[in-house]
Amino acid sequence: MSIAPSPELSSDLSPDLSQLIRAVDEADSVAKMVGAVRSLAAAQDPAAIPTLMAVLGYNNPGAAVAAVEGLVALGETAVEPILAQVDGYNYTARAWALRALAQIADPRALELLLAAAETDFAPSVRRAAAQGLGALRWARMAAEQVPMARDRVLAVLTVNATDLEWVVRYAAIAGLEGLAQSQPTLGDRVLGLLRDRATADTDLVVRLRAQWAIEQLAAKG
Repeated sequence: MSIAPSPELSSDLSPDLSQLIRAVDEADSVAKMVGAVRSLAAAQDPAAIPTLMAVLGYNNPGAAVAAVEGLVALGETAVEPILAQVDGYNYTARAWALRALAQIADPRALELLLAAAETDFAPSVRRAAAQGLGALRWARMAAEQVPMARDRVLAVLTVNATDLEWVVRYAAIAGLEGLAQSQPTLGDRVLGLLRDRATADTDLVVRLRAQWAIEQLAAKG
């Protein structure tokens, strides 16, 4: 098993964290890598972020899931480092990074999420971005910025809802539901889009997801 090493260890790291990072670097099997990343993530130390980000680019989905969980557990602290280290070449790593940002839901990721949802060539990246756009915590954004930002999100999710890939359309439906829940002033516009997708989409699973979103929004008034 050959993997790229983590970023060079800093002398400022605690001995325990250095050992955890070294275990990731020296893992010689898929299972050992997953275990090492889980242990590193459990430390919940911001100094582990560069290594957790590096893991997203390894061909090891189990380790990537553990790394995402570790980044999400760090919450807002991880946002700026993730934004700075998103891989522009490896779309798999990029998709994992956007999954982490989607779960953290910090509006500082808005521009990246919009760009990825709108223009990224990889369906997995567009899917993660669409999910993230619907989950943003708008209360963390300056109030005067919200109206324009939410309209931009609605516009991009509207496009995603007719994407060629059903997984992106499905994620966009979920994103639209989340947007309507967090921004009730968009409710009528979102419901119109959902009703269209519930009847017009070519895939049954997407139509059912749209119908379910309509029912959820109706139940919440």
